[in-house]
Amino acid sequence: MQDFSQALAVAFSMILSMDGALMRIVGLSLRVSLSAVAVATLIGLPLGAAVAALRFPGRRVVAVALNTMMGLPPVVVGLVVYLLLSRSGPFGVLGLLFTPTAMIVAQTVMIVPIVASLARQTVEDLLVEYDDLLRVTGASPLRRLTTLLAEARWSLVTTVLAGFGRASAEVGAVMIVGGNIEQVTRVMTTAIALETSKGDLPMALGLGLVLMTLSLAVNLTASLLKETAARPA
Repeated sequence: MQDFSQALAVAFSMILSMDGALMRIVGLSLRVSLSAVAVATLIGLPLGAAVAALRFPGRRVVAVALNTMMGLPPVVVGLVVYLLLSRSGPFGVLGLLFTPTAMIVAQTVMIVPIVASLARQTVEDLLVEYDDLLRVTGASPLRRLTTLLAEARWSLVTTVLAGFGRASAEVGAVMIVGGNIEQVTRVMTTAIALETSKGDLPMALGLGLVLMTLSLAVNLTASLLKETAARPA
């Protein structure tokens, strides 16, 4: 217990002193996770809304596939992306393997099904209220999607947060495609695993505290935005 207390004290000291190694890892983690969430949101929200609001061949198959992919094992995603980006893979010529870009790709693949599936459920619930109105006004498919997404925007904040939570906590996929290279592809989760195995508890705890603090800050900000939007003008 004393070792834990000492490690915790050193961890707080590293955070307060803005330790260079710690800040580099945190900065890269945020860049990778936020980039993946942004791309997944641009893909997943319209996709989920389309599956909910439009009628097209294979719609049920797409919905089932998205629900199934929500539970994809990260190591499987990492392996598939690795094979696609490796030198013998179809995208090997791009030279993206073991770079932050490869990590963003892997995280995006994992997050898109989550965002799309949750967005589909949100839009389906909203359709109960808006479907008749949209039909009467003769709204085009694009107009239906933009209207529903606009009306559900604050509910969809939770959907985006779920994607960020998955991205920020990911280890397996980013380890496979990123390689956990110091000052290149080492992010908070992979660094925590490495530093724990090395016995460097202060660094591991420091990264863990920062990770939890960031998640808390993001969720609090989103909650405040939703509450502000819900207040009558």
